[in-house]
Amino acid sequence: MDSSRRQGGIQQLLAAEQEAQHIVNAARNAKMARLKQAKEEAEKEAAEFRAQLEADFQKKVAESSGDTGANVKRLEEETEAKIQSLDSESDRISGDVVQMLLRYVTQVKN
Repeated sequence: MDSSRRQGGIQQLLAAEQEAQHIVNAARNAKMARLKQAKEEAEKEAAEFRAQLEADFQKKVAESSGDTGANVKRLEEETEAKIQSLDSESDRISGDVVQMLLRYVTQVKN
């Protein structure tokens, strides 16, 4: 009986070892599945974050290019105003300048 008891004890140990191995394998598989799921979730969140950053960047580019158009228009208006101012000023003093030039050109020094 002692031999059969040992045999039964060994069989119990082997069965317990197999059950433990199944439990460990199930836990390992569950861990791998959770890691895979976490990786997929992280990749999804990273892709969403990248898309949001890209959208914000494109929005800023569009806004700044719009500002550039406004700046160009403003600079063109300012330039045109300055040109008109210079034209009117040159029209106002052109007679005096011509008279001064004629006086210096026609004046003879001794």
